[in-house]
Amino acid sequence: MARDRRRAGLVATGDDHAVTPAELFFDLVFVYAITQVTALMAAAPSPLRMVGGMVVLALLWWCWCCFAWLGNVVRADSGGLFGVVVTVMAVVLIVSFAVPEVFADAPVGLPAPLVFVLCYGAVRVLHLVSYWLSAPGDAALRRTLRRTALLSVLPPLVLLLIGSAYTGRTQLLLWLGAVAVDYGGIYVTGSSGWRVKSPGHFAERHGLIVIIALGESIVAMGVGVSGFPLTVAVLGAATAGLLLSAGLWWLYFRQSGEGAEHRLAALDGDDRTRFARDVYTFLHLPLVAGVVLCALGMKKVLQQVADTGHYGLAEPLHGVVAWSLTGGVGVYLLGTAAIVRRSSGRLPVALVAGGVAGLLAGPLVGLVPGLVALAGLTVATLGLLAVHGRRGAPAPAAVAEA
Repeated sequence: MARDRRRAGLVATGDDHAVTPAELFFDLVFVYAITQVTALMAAAPSPLRMVGGMVVLALLWWCWCCFAWLGNVVRADSGGLFGVVVTVMAVVLIVSFAVPEVFADAPVGLPAPLVFVLCYGAVRVLHLVSYWLSAPGDAALRRTLRRTALLSVLPPLVLLLIGSAYTGRTQLLLWLGAVAVDYGGIYVTGSSGWRVKSPGHFAERHGLIVIIALGESIVAMGVGVSGFPLTVAVLGAATAGLLLSAGLWWLYFRQSGEGAEHRLAALDGDDRTRFARDVYTFLHLPLVAGVVLCALGMKKVLQQVADTGHYGLAEPLHGVVAWSLTGGVGVYLLGTAAIVRRSSGRLPVALVAGGVAGLLAGPLVGLVPGLVALAGLTVATLGLLAVHGRRGAPAPAAVAEA
């Protein structure tokens, strides 16, 4: 078995495997891809475009997750897999180029929706082939790979291809159906065969993608003020946005992420695989999606504050962008609450209440100046995290026993 793996240029990982520079290099294209999703929604903000942006993000997320799992069992800096990693980077870069036109294809050039789908399919095929070569003697894994190809790759790809021939709601519904089939297919195929060899590596990989998403929120603010003069109001809005991003960082890396990693390490076999699938593959997507949605709102606030020729400081956010500011934080909080629930069995009431409030606060955002809305959201979020930190902290006796 080891000889067959070496022939493919693949090197198995160990229990103490850590994130490699090759994986950090791989993540660079996803920095750009996530930025493109925000640009896709900002170009023509509407409920349909927001849903479309989330569909594209879900597909990109699946591309990233595939190789996060593979990199946990095979070293990404090994000769064979590194070649695949670079190939996938090139394909995802092409996908990123296509994202802004994926729902509004330009009359010239290649058809962006079709290019997007073909490249997405290529990533999924490369992942399956690489996994197949990584474990030539693992019959359970190969059965799972066959089921994955038939249930979670082929049907969604067909729907995506059909949808690429349409525009508007028809395309969106077909692509949304493809995402639902793809994600549902993972439950149908089950956990047998998949492996999480290094819990530390797996948790660190997903922590890095959360940082990438948070970085996008900062980039979005910079894009919003690009080309406009620096003012006190711009500095204030940027500070509020940065503090909000820092609060979301604190919630994950100081209040929820460590508990999930410890729980993952305490499990083994299929139990570990199921936990990794639920908490990391599925429940980390709302974290990334929430940050992307919030970044759209922050970008628009900074743009309005900076563009004094077209907006006054009393100008509120409008429409779906107003909802995205608080709604994105709401999605992030609810995703974190679900992670805490799955990791510890405890329901974090403060996070659930804050998440629901964020989802419902969109109409209120449209009634106050954008700068006030951003500052108020930052203060409310930081206050909520303080409450959650006190309630979620273990009792002194429990700490002593641990």
